[in-house]
Amino acid sequence: MKINVNGFKAYDIRGRLPNELNEDIAYRIGRAYVEHLNPLKVAVGYDIRLSSPSLAKSLTYGLIDGGAEVIELGLVGTEEVYFATSHLGLDGGIMVTASHNPIEYNGMKMVRENAIPLSGDTGLNEIKQLVSERSYVRSDNASLYALKSKRYGISREYTQHILSYVNSKRLRPLKIVVNAGNGAAGHMIDSIEPFLPFQFIKINHEPDGNFPNGIPNPLLNECRDATINAVRANNADFGVAWDGDVDRCFLFDENGDFIEGYYIVGLLAKAFLEKDNGAKIIHDPRLTWNTLDIVNEYGGIAIQSKTGHAFIKERMRQEDAVYGGEMSAHHYFKDFSYCDSGMIPWLLIAELISTSQLKLSEFVSKSKQKFPISGEVNRVIGNANSAVSKVYDALNDRALVTDFTDGLSMEFESWRFNLRSSNTEPVVRLNIESKENDELVAEKTKLVLSLLES
Repeated sequence: MKINVNGFKAYDIRGRLPNELNEDIAYRIGRAYVEHLNPLKVAVGYDIRLSSPSLAKSLTYGLIDGGAEVIELGLVGTEEVYFATSHLGLDGGIMVTASHNPIEYNGMKMVRENAIPLSGDTGLNEIKQLVSERSYVRSDNASLYALKSKRYGISREYTQHILSYVNSKRLRPLKIVVNAGNGAAGHMIDSIEPFLPFQFIKINHEPDGNFPNGIPNPLLNECRDATINAVRANNADFGVAWDGDVDRCFLFDENGDFIEGYYIVGLLAKAFLEKDNGAKIIHDPRLTWNTLDIVNEYGGIAIQSKTGHAFIKERMRQEDAVYGGEMSAHHYFKDFSYCDSGMIPWLLIAELISTSQLKLSEFVSKSKQKFPISGEVNRVIGNANSAVSKVYDALNDRALVTDFTDGLSMEFESWRFNLRSSNTEPVVRLNIESKENDELVAEKTKLVLSLLES
């Protein structure tokens, strides 16, 4: 029987139910994971999607039939799987999640020992091949499953670790809107709340895989209104919203205005470099000028990496970087096993606000004025490679710098852009920035889109 492996992407698994991911495929993934890595103990967690518990159960059966023991974490955020894998000294971890994808999708994110990620370059393709080729048969030995699986609550240890990133004595009683999007962030906020002086205004707080308030993806404008309105209605100091599996957090200033993740990367890079001069900072190629400007000003070393959580983590380890950030609101930390966290960034921002007389809008106002951006523009393109090649041909003779680290990046005297095909969705993504010229951003966005769509 031919197995559909179209759900395997560049750095994780995300497939449409039931053709690209189902319980049989989940079982096969567990078997293939063990066959390829030979782990003794593996952590398994899952998000709030209605299909996640059954997929996690089938995955667990596959891992056990393959010979591994399973530490079942239950409903968690992705970073809790990363933390458990490293903290408990396990041989691997798998999170069942489709992050911010539509409701008809699910997927998996995989790590090995020390929460080292698996990407297409580091094992995921081998697992894909095994899933496709092997004829795995499930055991009916219920006693084996009971013997080799164990429920483990990681929340207390995770909470203690997350709180170690800030000095609680320096925190002020801020008022913060927290929008879990009916995803996994709610229980994480509840766990840290007793240890913080903050007043939380909780919205969409209860986990609900029916997504009654829409898919939790604050990159979409239509997913921001609830947070914006709550910040303004409650006169909050700032707001935070998360995607479904909590590996990204999005910030709103005291006026309710959404802050692009790009500017938060620069702000956190500055915070780390003020404590660790000369440290390395990893960034993605989509938007770069603001990050480079701040890292250079504060004596750091900026290093560009291919977009995607697995690629960023690999580069973080290679360079021993203290911090890494993507404009998509993924933030990575050396002391968090070089992994991304949706909880650490906003805590660090809260500490910055607590120890200064500045509001969040004032922290990023200079960067926004100096390097205005288009915001990510997505287009469904039939032949993406051909379309991007047309853009390259039309603009190459005028470009000062052309880079292919991830898609096509072209730099001119006063503006630059990155154009890349998504690794998780069938779209082409465009990002443009300029030097202190909003009108130029609008003009060049129109130009590149016209070339792309021609």
